[in-house]
Amino acid sequence: MASVADQPGLRRMRIQIGDLSQGLALGGSVAVNGVCLTATGVEAGSACFDVVRETLDHTNLGALAPGSRVNVERSFRVGDEIGGHILSGHIVGTALVDAIEEGENERNLWFRVEADWLRFLQHKGFAALDGASLTIAAVEASARRIKVSLIPETIARTTLGSVAQGDRVNLEIDSQTRAIVETVERMLKERGTPL
Repeated sequence: MASVADQPGLRRMRIQIGDLSQGLALGGSVAVNGVCLTATGVEAGSACFDVVRETLDHTNLGALAPGSRVNVERSFRVGDEIGGHILSGHIVGTALVDAIEEGENERNLWFRVEADWLRFLQHKGFAALDGASLTIAAVEASARRIKVSLIPETIARTTLGSVAQGDRVNLEIDSQTRAIVETVERMLKERGTPL
């Protein structure tokens, strides 16, 4: 749960993170809804963060209200098990929940994505949505949409289990895919080859 206090050009957030506060030092990194933030204060069970205007304008953190639920993850340490895709917490923007398909033991979410980012997303690739790294189940390029399928564990442990149509979630794309696509595009352009 989050509490917020707005100041000119800055939002101060205090988030209840429970046991994740153990060993967290000032200046440590924590992902909040997938956004890499720096701890500016730590108390037993909670951490404080200063969020600048740039981050508020390009993520869903600006829409948080007191009591909002958020996804929280500590940075991994070298030697830790990597239980998913490697994320940096560098959000490119937000994606809009376009449609929800509920099924027995699953929840399929369709997200509308800006065209600039859609070219980096492919079927069976991955995207991070509010900090949860998820495999892309489908891409509808003409509609600028991607679909992810949530298992019961993801539904129960993340805010994606309760998002509604029209909500915005933070989007992080795979930096390696982005680097490859942009390099190939640049090389084709330099050679005069149409994209």
